[in-house]
Amino acid sequence: MTTPPRERDDSRVAEPRRRVVRAALATEDIDGTAHAALVDDPAAGAVVTFVGQVRDHDHGRPVTGIEYVAHPSAEDVLRQVADDVAARHPVEAVAVTHRAGVLPIGGVAIAVAVSAAHRHEAFAAASELVEEVKRLLPVWKRQELGDGTDEWVACP
Repeated sequence: MTTPPRERDDSRVAEPRRRVVRAALATEDIDGTAHAALVDDPAAGAVVTFVGQVRDHDHGRPVTGIEYVAHPSAEDVLRQVADDVAARHPVEAVAVTHRAGVLPIGGVAIAVAVSAAHRHEAFAAASELVEEVKRLLPVWKRQELGDGTDEWVACP
């Protein structure tokens, strides 16, 4: 016996809060798990988190570490991106932190958390937030390669 699919519940008791609870540049390690707690909200049926971490390869070459160098306006840009994404999506809360400085392999470069009434809303906002940060944030990446050389990546 199959159960008929339920219709998605689009009702709300109140309008989405669309709060940005964190938009920060960090020079110390980022705790990705802590971002989920920052966006906790009683109206949220979904919390989506994303952690971007330093991997040990790029285009088939070994990477031993990364340095992120931020423009002085980076935190303001990060806040604007978070505000814009929160305004465009029916979310309860958004948190985003990007790292500056030297990171080892496995180090967290960015952490994002989004809470919303429904998972599709949270996933959509989190995905857009990550892509917009990558596109607009004035932070440049210097990769240290396994052969002892380094290179700047995605610099204008």
